[in-house]
Amino acid sequence: MEYFSIWYLIILASFSFILFNYMYFSYKEEKLNNFLGFMSLLFVYIHIAFILLLINQEFTLQSFVIPLWITVLGVPLIIVILLLLISTGIVFLNKRFFKKEFVRLSDKINQKRIQSKVKEDSLRKVNHILVFIGLLFVWYIGLLVVQISTGSSDGMLPEENNMFLLYLKLINRPNSIVDIIASLGWLYYLFFFSFYTLCLFIITIEFSRKSTFFSFPLNILPKLYLSEKEKEKYGTYLYFAIGQMFSAFISPPMIFLAILGISSISDSMTSQVGIRYGKRHILWNDKKTWEGTIAGIITTFLISFLFVGMLWALIFTVLFLLFDIFTDKPIKISDNLLIPIGCGVFYIIIRFIFNFNYYSIIFM
Repeated sequence: MEYFSIWYLIILASFSFILFNYMYFSYKEEKLNNFLGFMSLLFVYIHIAFILLLINQEFTLQSFVIPLWITVLGVPLIIVILLLLISTGIVFLNKRFFKKEFVRLSDKINQKRIQSKVKEDSLRKVNHILVFIGLLFVWYIGLLVVQISTGSSDGMLPEENNMFLLYLKLINRPNSIVDIIASLGWLYYLFFFSFYTLCLFIITIEFSRKSTFFSFPLNILPKLYLSEKEKEKYGTYLYFAIGQMFSAFISPPMIFLAILGISSISDSMTSQVGIRYGKRHILWNDKKTWEGTIAGIITTFLISFLFVGMLWALIFTVLFLLFDIFTDKPIKISDNLLIPIGCGVFYIIIRFIFNFNYYSIIFM
């Protein structure tokens, strides 16, 4: 592809800028969150750069695949940069010429911040659930489009879902990139690039929120949802986006849908039941209750059973239990990071070592 080198350098520079600012604006006391979030971003970005180089070396992929990848990686970057610059310019002019009105607007936004713990938690978690429902809707629309245009749903799911085996094949035989790219299925790319874009927007929201100069159109959301103490840290929605992007990158689509459902619906059930009906607090973590955890366990099993069958439903349920009762206390780490990353990594390991496959009830 013409101009590949220029686009490649732009993408690399953007990734480097994101990684640098992630650590620069991070809350220094959240060491585990900072480390896990940074390493997840680094892992995904390094592998994107590596895959782009491999694709560019294959002549058969240069006419279509390279332009497609450059588009889905580069266009969100350009949109974010333009929105950032335009918004910053507008805010700068407002502050300079309409300072009083701008201050009044900021005060009104801060006054409308939700104070009820139940309502505040509900608003945060419902966004995660909406992402899950939205992705299911996008999947359904994509499936309809493919079926109408081709007459079948062939090519939707990966031909091989042992992702670590595919990774080893790619490392040992770089020219196998042609077969691997084609075998992953269009649903894998739909999910990953959706969360790549979402993660990019949320990262920009957080960077601009913590910056003293830049502004972004969606900065109103943190002002509504975050308390003054929470504003020192990254919003949990950033950890959610990073964790899901990492999981979408390393997991086949059905596994990812199960993980996304666990991270959104199961986590919401845990917190809502715990806040509303929780009586028995976990011994080492007084912020969590056994009632909430049990609700999350049941929800996890039902969601996982639907997408990945009985065996993996049991595995993910055990993982959710361990992650839920040990996050925050004694392990000071966000479950929005640990659940998707942990479940994704454990899937890769267990699938490769024990060859435990999964099946989807919804396709039976």
